[in-house]
Amino acid sequence: LNDEQNSDSESSRLSESTAASSDSEYSRQSFNSDSSSKPSSPASASPPKVITFDELMAAARNLTDLTLAHEIAVNANFCLKHEDFPQNSLVGTVKHIVHKAFWDHLESELNEDPPEYEHAIKLFEEIKEILLSFLTPGANRIQNQICEVLDTDLIRQQAEHNAVDIHGLANYIINTMGKLCAPIRDNDIKQLKATDNIVELLRQIFHVLDLMKMDMANYTIQNLRPYLQRNLVDYERTKFQEILEETPSALDLTTEWIKESIEDELSSISDESSSSSGADSSSKPIISPTLVLNNCYLKLLQWDYHKTLPETLLTDEARLQELREKLNQLKIIACVCLITNNMVGAAIVGMPDFAEQLKRISVPLLEGMNKKTFDLKEALNAISVQICSKLNRSLTERGLPTLSEEVQNNLMGQIAHIVEENNPISSLIDKRIQFFMRSLLALPHFQKCMPAMPGGLAVIQTEMELVGSQYASIVNFNKQVYGPFYANILRKLLFPEASMGKAESETPTN
Repeated sequence: LNDEQNSDSESSRLSESTAASSDSEYSRQSFNSDSSSKPSSPASASPPKVITFDELMAAARNLTDLTLAHEIAVNANFCLKHEDFPQNSLVGTVKHIVHKAFWDHLESELNEDPPEYEHAIKLFEEIKEILLSFLTPGANRIQNQICEVLDTDLIRQQAEHNAVDIHGLANYIINTMGKLCAPIRDNDIKQLKATDNIVELLRQIFHVLDLMKMDMANYTIQNLRPYLQRNLVDYERTKFQEILEETPSALDLTTEWIKESIEDELSSISDESSSSSGADSSSKPIISPTLVLNNCYLKLLQWDYHKTLPETLLTDEARLQELREKLNQLKIIACVCLITNNMVGAAIVGMPDFAEQLKRISVPLLEGMNKKTFDLKEALNAISVQICSKLNRSLTERGLPTLSEEVQNNLMGQIAHIVEENNPISSLIDKRIQFFMRSLLALPHFQKCMPAMPGGLAVIQTEMELVGSQYASIVNFNKQVYGPFYANILRKLLFPEASMGKAESETPTN
C-alpha cells in the first residue's frame, strides 16, 4: 500500500507536466489580447452598473433560452411531459375543486330549459384556435373547414333559436383531432367517440388536446435538435454574452472558481519550493493556464452541490452531479474490492468473477448514497455480510475451510471504516480516480484512447471509462463555448500587469 501511495506523487507530477506541455492554446501571447467577444468582465475597473428590473428579466429570459437549447441539444432523451399534480397536494386539490366547479356549472347551464350555450360556445372557440394551431402552412382546405364549422357567430345564432347540434359539433371536433393527432393518440380518440355525456366529452376533449399540444412541442424539439447541435457553441456563447451585457456580475462565481484554483496552484508551487533547497525563491512562479483550468474542472467532481455552481456550468449541473454521485459509488466499490483482496486474497483466487459479483451486490445497496437520508454505514455492513456469505459458499463448494469468525469481523470492520475521514484506502482510491480524470483532461483526443487505468481501479475500469468519457465531453464542450470568457479571466488574474497596460493604452487622451 505504501509503495502504491509513493507512486502516486510521481504520477501526479507526470500528469501536471503533460498538462503544462499542452499550453499552446493558452500562451502568454493569447492572454495579452482580449479573447472575449466583448469587453464585459467582472474584473473590469469600471464602476458597478445599476441593473434595472427589465434588464434583469431580459437576462433571465436569455438564461432560460440558453438552458433549454443546451438541454435539447445534449440530452437526446429530453422531451416535454404532461404532469398531473397529486390529488392530495394543495395544488392538485385546488385544481380539482376549480375544474369540478367549472364543469358542474357548464352542465347545469346545458340542462336548463332552454339550454344556456354561452360557456359552451366559448369552449368551442378555444378548441377552434387550438385545432388551427396544429395546422401546417398551406393546409387551407381543412383550415377553412374548421373555421366554417366552428364559426362562433353562427353557433350563437343557432343558440338563439335553440338549434345548436352540440353533439354534432363535438363529433366533428373528434374526427378532426383524429386526422391531426399522432398515432399514439388513436386510442384516446376512440375513447372520446365512446363517451356519451357531452360535458364529460368536452372535458376529455380538452385533456386530449393538451396531450396533442405536448406531442407537437416534442415533434418540434426533435426537428430542432440537429440544427441546435450544429450551431450550439455559437448560440450559447452569443446568449451568454447577452446575459453578461445585461448583468455584468454574471461571471463573478466563475471568476472566484478560477481564482481558487490559481491559489491552490500557487500554494502547491510554494510547498514544492520550500522543500527544494536549491529553489530560487525570488523568481515569480510560472503557472500553466491549462493546468489551472483543468484543476477547476476537477473540483466539480467533488463539488458541494448545496453551493451554486459557476455560472458557465449551470446548464450541465444535473449531469455533473450525476457523474459525481456515480464516481462516489465507484470509489466505494473499488475500496471494498481492494480491502477484500488484501485481507482474503487467497479465498478469491478460485472466484474469477468475484469483481462482477461484488458490483452486483454493491450497486443496488449504494443506490441513492448521496441523499441525506442514506445510511452508508448500514449499506457497507450489508455489503460486507453478503461478501462473507459468498466467499464462504465458494470455499465450501471447493472443499476448503470457510473464513474464521475473526477474519470475517476484521473484514467487515475494515469495510465499515471506509466512511471515516482520512481513511487511507479511501484516500488512495480517491487520488487514483482524480489522477485518471486529470490524465483524461490532458489528452488531446480522449475519444481515440483512454489513459492507463491506475492500480486498484481495474474492478471499475469499464464504468470509469464510461464516466470519464461523459465527463470529458462536458468539459470539452464547455471549453469550446466559454473558452474566450475563461481566457479573459485568466489573463487578468495571471497577468494583471499586461491587462493594466492594455487598459491604459486603450484610454483615450485629450
